[in-house]
Amino acid sequence: MQFEQDSVAVLGRLDALRAADAPTHGGRVLSYVYDSGIAEIDALAAAAVRAVQPVNALDPTTFSSVAVMEREIVGFARAVFHGDDSVVGTVTSGGTESCLLAVKTAREIWRADAAARGVDHRATVPRIIAPSSVHAAFHKAADYLGLRLELVPVDAASGLPAVADFAALLADADDVALVVLSAPSYPHGVIDPIAEVSALAAAAGVSCHVDACFGGFVLPWWPGLDAAGWDLQLPGVTSLSADLHKYGYTPKGASVLLQRGRDRQRKQYFATTGWPGYPVVNSTLLGSKSAAALAAAWAITQTLGQSGFAELTASCARATETLLGVIRGIEGLRVVGEPTGPAIAVTTDESVPAERRVDPHHWADQARTHGWQLQLQPGFDQAGTTRPGGARLPATAHLTVTPVTESRLPELSAALIAAAAEVRGVPRVDVAPLLGSLGAALGGALPATLDAATAFALLQGIGLAQAGASDAGAPDATATGALPERLAPFLALVEALPPAVAEPLLTELIARLVEP
Repeated sequence: MQFEQDSVAVLGRLDALRAADAPTHGGRVLSYVYDSGIAEIDALAAAAVRAVQPVNALDPTTFSSVAVMEREIVGFARAVFHGDDSVVGTVTSGGTESCLLAVKTAREIWRADAAARGVDHRATVPRIIAPSSVHAAFHKAADYLGLRLELVPVDAASGLPAVADFAALLADADDVALVVLSAPSYPHGVIDPIAEVSALAAAAGVSCHVDACFGGFVLPWWPGLDAAGWDLQLPGVTSLSADLHKYGYTPKGASVLLQRGRDRQRKQYFATTGWPGYPVVNSTLLGSKSAAALAAAWAITQTLGQSGFAELTASCARATETLLGVIRGIEGLRVVGEPTGPAIAVTTDESVPAERRVDPHHWADQARTHGWQLQLQPGFDQAGTTRPGGARLPATAHLTVTPVTESRLPELSAALIAAAAEVRGVPRVDVAPLLGSLGAALGGALPATLDAATAFALLQGIGLAQAGASDAGAPDATATGALPERLAPFLALVEALPPAVAEPLLTELIARLVEP
């Protein structure tokens, strides 16, 4: 067969493209990647992926290996999260899909309950109640599935919501379809008051989902943590999600969603015989889908077992404890709350004089110059939450700790200390000039919406967009994302702009990256 390009050359170009990516191993990127530090696990995953490359996980009756692997992963997760025999589950493509399916399930149950009460569900928009720190996947689920997300403010110091706020909202729960709590929350690494709030939800007859997507597969073995306070041992918890492609150390594309009761879980499914093709039964949003991540997750959970996960978690816990000590010893910085799990959020310590303070975004940018990538999180205005006057959440830097981090602690700690010293006293970015240039470009007023062309013109005007590869006239050129080396000004701008302007700008920035 004649190929248009030599395959060796194509793979060589792929290697060149990958060279521009952030490193996925070695612990230098403290977000997005979950490196066990064990080469054999990566090799095992790659072999499992290759073994099922042609398999279509759409139909476990045709590809029976899919059913066996999924059944055994769900069984492993059910044991880890202390589910009884009534708990069943599904392997999904990731945390977002798990969250969407949990919301879809709760919506269908709410609709059935409303119908039983003689209420027309079409006349009411059901609510999801969750802390303001809940993962953005639930904003997406509410948008996709036609629910209203009602946010409870969290405390700026602890990152935790007040149980009393949930109690007030659940006092009249006729239109509440779901309560969501995090174990732990991604922004701050703290566990919500799940025992107390799930009991309130149960008393009100409302579904309660625990989003353990981020740290679910480390918390069961975390030193000193009682699982009875957050997992399926709590009778009010009706569903729980945890990502295998995070601390299950699996390649991207695998999460597990557990549901309490078969009848509940069946509401998650889509099935139809209403067309002339094959009967369609989907447990997830996807139809045809790869079995690659499923097979890798199965191979890794089978190989590691609970003892292996416990050992890797112990490494995460030791590294996290050491980093907490290091950061708490840096003048001008403050750890948000009391993290439980492998995530740390760091903000400015406002208790010290201004000239001794460290802005977390300048700190993160400076740490990058030392070879370490922290994640910048903008401040968040909680004025739109259920309790008026909710405290504004400060800008933070986020660190995800993985098992490989422990071996890099001396150099990471030194870099964090040095970076703080180098930016101590540097004030937060003044976005007034950028806002002024945006206003001038828009004729003096921010519009209610931005079309694609206007958004792109604005990005170019403030230096946050470049021509794509085809526009540059170089076939092998790559669009780099156009983000500056220093992200603090960009995040300050995102924080200062209203969502109606910031979100179209961000959308345009990402969308243009993949346009031919």
